[in-house]
Amino acid sequence: MSAWEYVLAIALSVISIFLIIVVLLQQSKQQGLSGAIAGGADTFFGKNKGRTNEAKLEKITKILSAVFVFLTLATTLLLGFLA
Repeated sequence: MSAWEYVLAIALSVISIFLIIVVLLQQSKQQGLSGAIAGGADTFFGKNKGRTNEAKLEKITKILSAVFVFLTLATTLLLGFLA
């Protein structure tokens, strides 16, 4: 294995661990009707909608998943060209 393969493998492992942690930190969306009316109304209609912890975790999840897909494609292409 070349140095690039080791770097990509380590980066892919670290990103996947962070992605798992961020997804597990998020709250479940299945709170039922009472949770949607009582708790969700504040964050949905509030001014600080993008500043809640849930919104931050969702943004981090989107970024980490995009990086994960990019690293997976890069690893696949690199191993495909070197094989």
